[in-house]
Amino acid sequence: MQPLTNFLVGTAYAVVAVAFVLGVMILVHEFGHYAVAKLCGVRVDVFSLGFGKRLFGIKRGDTDYRISALPLGGYVKMAGENPMEARTGDPGEFVSHPRWQRLLIAVAGPTMNILLAVGIVTGVFMVHYSHDWYLDQPTRVGWVEENSPAAKAGLMPGDLITEIDGISSPLWEDTKAKITISPQQPLPVTVKRGDQTVSTTLTPDTYGPSRAGEAGLEPAAGITVEAMEQNMPAYKAGIRKGDEILAINGIGLHSIGELTHFLQQDKGKPVEVTVMRAGKASKYQMTPVLAPNGEGAERYRIGFSPGVPQHIDRLTFTQALSRSIETNKKYAFLLVELVEKMVQRKVSVKMMSGPIDIAKVSGEAAREPGWTPLLLLMAGISLNLGIFNLFPIPILDGGVILLLLIEGLMRRDISLHIKERIYQAAFVFLVLFAAMVIFNDITKSLPGLSGLLR
Repeated sequence: MQPLTNFLVGTAYAVVAVAFVLGVMILVHEFGHYAVAKLCGVRVDVFSLGFGKRLFGIKRGDTDYRISALPLGGYVKMAGENPMEARTGDPGEFVSHPRWQRLLIAVAGPTMNILLAVGIVTGVFMVHYSHDWYLDQPTRVGWVEENSPAAKAGLMPGDLITEIDGISSPLWEDTKAKITISPQQPLPVTVKRGDQTVSTTLTPDTYGPSRAGEAGLEPAAGITVEAMEQNMPAYKAGIRKGDEILAINGIGLHSIGELTHFLQQDKGKPVEVTVMRAGKASKYQMTPVLAPNGEGAERYRIGFSPGVPQHIDRLTFTQALSRSIETNKKYAFLLVELVEKMVQRKVSVKMMSGPIDIAKVSGEAAREPGWTPLLLLMAGISLNLGIFNLFPIPILDGGVILLLLIEGLMRRDISLHIKERIYQAAFVFLVLFAAMVIFNDITKSLPGLSGLLR
């Protein structure tokens, strides 16, 4: 009964969270179009919160401000915006306005999403930004897994990565992102090892249902106990959530990879684990057991989920805004690079997330303490939505912008017949794309199906 209850609670969180996240994203996007259209004198017939059947609303001037049945964002309907509709010559119609005004209206939606992302991240940086402490530190290697891509590239604990694939002085955040989007792709790497400078090539493996890159190197981030398994050796010995793991059999530990490796090499022999709790070091005796590791394999384990010490930032407004702009710019370029690699078939489309994945991570973020995780997720989705809508695909804002620029260069409108064919093809493409993304979400959620279809 408990698993069913957990499933229902998790599903409820996911549904409410994704409705909130996507609702805000789409609403902000459409408000951008609405505000600039009004400024330019375009008649807005409908501004709707939600989609589908109109529940209630109020009409002010030419606009019907309404609440609709499906609470997943909203939409704006401007007079004459559909290129398939015949023109009436009404000066309030979208197509009756100069191209530069129509271009501004098209750009406004994605711009609002990007500004929202910058604003949310700025606020989080000012109030409470908790993150793994090492992410904004230089890429100093703490552990290299045996026979991993990092080991094959000759990387060693203590190496400082000074350049990876053209990124100079990368932070751990930069290095992890570059590896993630580069499965099976050679990455030039330069490391500083003592007084030596060593150049090598790192080719990440493909890992997990998303087919992302994995290199097998970890930072010297430390190990904290995030959660316990009460029927396992660590809990029975006295280790508790929040403890910091310092050493095993007197050997200092700096990453979870080191601990996992030691347990497999020792093959279930009794061990002594040193932990730090409330500033005091204590030692506990236990015997590892062979047990499933959550990924379908059995490993020698002592029974806890690892975490990393957190760093909390509280910046001034100026500092937070500057850092937010830099962070969003970094991830915008990363998104464009990822899409470019997908088009070139260098990475799998499974790395993209659709509505099912978004609902899942939204529910997880909503269940975490505080609002910060959900707000940061919202900022990330808002940035993705803004950038994606600028891609030059007809029907999307970027496609409208492209056609307007082409018409500007031609100094005349593209014929209605050609536009009709372009929009029909774009519609089919987007439907197929949406179906593919949803199918990928399903296969990632059902590992057995994913493996069968691989």
